[in-house]
Amino acid sequence: MYQWRKFEFFEEKYAAKCAIPDDEEEKENENDDKNKTTIECCSSGRGKVVTGFDDGTVSFFDRGFKFNYAFHPHSSSVLFLQQLKQRNFLVTIGEDEQLTPQQSALCLKVFDLDKMQAESSSTTSPDCVGILRIFTNQFPEAKITSFLVLEEVPPIVLIAIGLDNGSIYCIKGDIARERINRFKLQVENHSDKTLSSITGLGFRVDGRSPQLFAVTPSSVSLFSLHDEPPRRQTLDQIGCGLNSVAMSDRSELIIGRPEAVYFYEVDGRGPCWAFEGEKKLIGWFRGYLLCVIADQRTGKHTFNIYDLKNRLIAHSALVKDVSHMLYEWGNIILVMTDKSALCIGEKDMESKLDMLFKKNLYTVAINLVQTQQADAAATAEVLRKYGDHLYSKQDYDEAMAQYIQTIGHLEPSYVIQKFLDAQRIYNLTNYLEKLHEKGLASKDHTTLLLNCYTKLKDVEKLNLFIKSDDSIGELKFDVETAIRVCRAANYHEHAMYVAKKAGRHEWYLKILLEDLGSYEEALEYISSLESSQAGMTIKEYGKILIEHKPVETIEILIRLCTEDGDRRGDSNGVYVSMLPSPVDFLSIFIHHPQSLMDFLEKYTNNVKDSPAQVEIHNTLLELYIANELNFPSMSQANEYGDYLNVPSAKTMILSSQSNGTTADHEGSQEEKGRLERREKGLRLLKSAWPPETEHPLYDVDLAIILCEMNAFKDGLLYLYEKLKLYKEVIACYMQKHDHKGLIACCKRLGDSGKGGDPTLWADVLKYFGELGEDCSKEVKEVLTYIERDDILPPIIVLQTLSRNPCLTLSVIKDYIARKLEQESKMIEEDRQAIDKYQEDTLSMRKEIQDLRTNARIFQLSKCTACTFTLDLPAVHFMCMHSFHLRCLGDNEKECPECAPEYRSVIEMKRNLEQNSKDQDRFFQQVKNSKDGFSVIAEYFGKGIISKTSNGSASGLRSGNASSSSVI
Repeated sequence: MYQWRKFEFFEEKYAAKCAIPDDEEEKENENDDKNKTTIECCSSGRGKVVTGFDDGTVSFFDRGFKFNYAFHPHSSSVLFLQQLKQRNFLVTIGEDEQLTPQQSALCLKVFDLDKMQAESSSTTSPDCVGILRIFTNQFPEAKITSFLVLEEVPPIVLIAIGLDNGSIYCIKGDIARERINRFKLQVENHSDKTLSSITGLGFRVDGRSPQLFAVTPSSVSLFSLHDEPPRRQTLDQIGCGLNSVAMSDRSELIIGRPEAVYFYEVDGRGPCWAFEGEKKLIGWFRGYLLCVIADQRTGKHTFNIYDLKNRLIAHSALVKDVSHMLYEWGNIILVMTDKSALCIGEKDMESKLDMLFKKNLYTVAINLVQTQQADAAATAEVLRKYGDHLYSKQDYDEAMAQYIQTIGHLEPSYVIQKFLDAQRIYNLTNYLEKLHEKGLASKDHTTLLLNCYTKLKDVEKLNLFIKSDDSIGELKFDVETAIRVCRAANYHEHAMYVAKKAGRHEWYLKILLEDLGSYEEALEYISSLESSQAGMTIKEYGKILIEHKPVETIEILIRLCTEDGDRRGDSNGVYVSMLPSPVDFLSIFIHHPQSLMDFLEKYTNNVKDSPAQVEIHNTLLELYIANELNFPSMSQANEYGDYLNVPSAKTMILSSQSNGTTADHEGSQEEKGRLERREKGLRLLKSAWPPETEHPLYDVDLAIILCEMNAFKDGLLYLYEKLKLYKEVIACYMQKHDHKGLIACCKRLGDSGKGGDPTLWADVLKYFGELGEDCSKEVKEVLTYIERDDILPPIIVLQTLSRNPCLTLSVIKDYIARKLEQESKMIEEDRQAIDKYQEDTLSMRKEIQDLRTNARIFQLSKCTACTFTLDLPAVHFMCMHSFHLRCLGDNEKECPECAPEYRSVIEMKRNLEQNSKDQDRFFQQVKNSKDGFSVIAEYFGKGIISKTSNGSASGLRSGNASSSSVI
């Protein structure tokens, strides 16, 4: 004890008097004995202090020991009392008037302090809800030495009453309703078989099973009250006297003996603390051990407060003779035998720490805040100050040990700035390691730690930090930062390890390709990835791989974009749509068109129904049709790879002759390759546009543009012919001055019997007419087909060919002769037809005039409909048909025999009149007809576009169809 340091962590707040106020005492001055009352018992709880006097009075004091009120629960003396915590009840044991000699004067009472009753006009007292006689025939009377109440589930209480004969009377139940259960516990002294007095009691609740500690001067026992009967266990063969028993907040029994203070648990004696002196009173308050110790040499009493965890005396003071020790209002209350009271309170944590900091007792301060369960921020602040103190003394190792304990509460930059000096790099490394272990490191902290490792060249720690089993899984550091720092320090193996374990494939490949140039290993790594991850990595690094390993890269792309039969099942369009598209990888071939062509060719050979086949065919056509298989930036693509292979100017001059031969050879090879590609392009144009489909599997407009830009005549002719753009087809031959091919094309495309366009011959004739060259042979052949199909009038032919000064009349002499002869025959036929039409017209006019002026005689004797003899009533039509009236329908005004023919004529005229309003159709007929004049003449001849009034026609229609007579 003498080695323990003393501190004043507590202070005396005030002193008070535990007595009735003066105005109350004056009423009782007549009897002096009443003013000499002593305090028999004390209790506290629910913000009050309760004292019991030997005159049967119980007094209540509020905070600051202000007297509240008093009442007399017993007539003689109050021996024991206890204020309950869960309910505002007061349990007392005292002496009352003895009614009969057989009954004991001691009784137990329970008061409800929330219910007050008026005893007289000036005094009130709480309601007594229960009175119980302690001693009965089954429970003989003895002196009560200890009293303790355990509150179970309200209103159930467990009361233990210790006697001087070694017995304990227990009362359990609801005393207010007199529903109780009594039982007796016996403590035996095995040394001399005599009964010892109960000097202390203590309840311990283990779950729902209460246990009772019982102390006598010669033993310490533990009763398990949940057993029937209660089971007794002897914990020690040595006990203690009165007032030397207490219970800790961990339900440990505390016993004070002259040589030491002992702690007991359910399994026996625990730790002990050697404090000399007689222990007058023992208590426990907020983790502190309280002792009132009497010095046998001086006879003085000392009140000590012990902090057992930190091994220090928190307070020590000389006191008077203390009779009771209470705890209320957050303070310790010492009640003296002279009825005075001393209130001692604990100082706040800040004051205690300031006291320790002034003495540089940082270790004590740390232990103090940890034992008193201060918040983590307060503990970290104490540790920081201790670390600063050690740092100022240049004890850097110990300072860092303190700073490490502040991780999570102290800003790391505060510590890092102190240890940035190179001489303290080991301490800084230790701090940063702990910071990463707790997962509180930022990217900058990771960078700094890795720089420390690399600066120290501590490969072992670097391996431990990077390659530990749980480092990546718990993300103790920023992966990207670690990779970047390791790469900068040329620790590529470590950077690759981190990238691979963290699944950062892009970083792994970046190191392999950019730092190490391990292209084969990179391709193997990509092959081991899942399809989606492999596709993303190839998109990012495909340009480098294609440049150095084109064949292997294309193989990986083919595996990604096509189906693997062993792993991916049967081929179907739905699954193919889920695979990566080759179009997604076109950008990586930007400087390597030959590799792109190889890739797309292999893909199209494996996949026939790709969703992206239109885009693929467009790209292949661009590669096939292009004059040169390169891009404008191809020269820059080889800037690094072929730099060393570029010959000097002197070498080029000396080898000019050999280079010329080589250039010719390369030129021939290039031309051969171009022809092969164009053959592939033409095959693709044809195969991707099957005859049964309307639209091709490529962009037609793009294909035409490519063919025109690269002067790919064969492809252009095929596309124009498929699109039925025959005029554009012959225009291609005209541009090339391929007369033989032009005529052959017109023979194939100008045959109307096979769906061709005969007007092509007119365009060809116009071409030869404007050619300005002698093309008599070709013109004669063209005229043969124009004459055969009667495509152009002779006058147009003459006008067209007259523009070519190189052509003579002999070219068209035979054609003109034949045409004139043919025209003469046609004129003669037309004159004969005119004469015939004139005769027919005159006869019709005569018939019309006769119908208008002369009467018609009907002499038919039979009905036209039924062929029976015609009788009355009969109907006669102007067309000389007669019918029975019964053979005609109701309201029939037209001849049934002639009406269909007449209606067809009327309908035809109506259709012609409607067609005359459709100008587009009229002009289309004129345009498509060999002789447009004949179409116009037909419209005039049918009166469709004539301005002649149709009044006469209406009259004719009325006389022919509607005129009839009924006889």
